Amino acid sequence: MTQPSVPEPVLVPAPSLAGTVRLAVMLLALALVVVPILRDLPLGQTTRTGLLAWLLVGLALYWIYAGLGSRPLLLLQLVIFSVAATLLTTKAGLVIVGIDRLSILRRTAKTLIQVGAGLAGLNLGALLLASLRRGGPPAAGPGPS
Repeated sequence: MTQPSVPEPVLVPAPSLAGTVRLAVMLLALALVVVPILRDLPLGQTTRTGLLAWLLVGLALYWIYAGLGSRPLLLLQLVIFSVAATLLTTKAGLVIVGIDRLSILRRTAKTLIQVGAGLAGLNLGALLLASLRRGGPPAAGPGPS
């Protein structure tokens, strides 16, 4: 008599400490190098913030591709950064045609960027926690039977 086959568990690769460090370095470089450079550009506030938003969309796509974190959280970041970039692009387009009074688009986009940045920090913390747990002592399994 044959036993029914039990499906093998799908192993998801655990986050490595190197991936966590890579994500932390990218976030630090963004905060300490890229943002000050964007502030020094001779552009309007909406354009500078829009450039930052599109850069964050690109980074979110890379983080998803590289598997640097929780996929649902990364997808949520991508959506938030994409909405912020779209709002800022719309605002810049409206300014070009002479409509200057919709600053709520820029304020909303800035709030979305801050929420997305908070999610990136949460993602980094979760990735760090998971990589530290993986590096700890092995869990005690069931005793011999």
